[in-house]
Amino acid sequence: MDNERLNKEGYPDPTPHEALKNIEKEERKMSGLGFRPVVYICSPFRGDVQKNIENARRFCRFAIYKGAIPFAPHLLYPQFMDDCNGEERKLALFMGQVMLDKCAEVWVFGNEISSGMAGEISRAQEKGKRIRRFNTEVML
Repeated sequence: MDNERLNKEGYPDPTPHEALKNIEKEERKMSGLGFRPVVYICSPFRGDVQKNIENARRFCRFAIYKGAIPFAPHLLYPQFMDDCNGEERKLALFMGQVMLDKCAEVWVFGNEISSGMAGEISRAQEKGKRIRRFNTEVML
């Protein structure tokens, strides 16, 4: 048992320790740095790649504005992997799905569902993840 939980006589006294933890938690919440769920951003990459990257960035900003921590694998992995290389694309999709498993929710943007997105949505359903759908005209 750590010393923070002991009173001045050396006996366990968790009440002050818990009170201080609760105060710190409230201070973090008040500063805007409280709990934020990690959400998986699901939107197209292939096709008009430049436009889709711009959209994914906007969707990530929207998620931050809504109090979440966005994870968009299609903004990360193409930085060092070649989406046109079949093996690298397959590996990137796999790694994205591993990360999807770690996320609290999957946020799907738009009505156009690419093959990569379909795989992500299917995986989210298999894992019982909450899936939220948004149109592409999200506003900040």
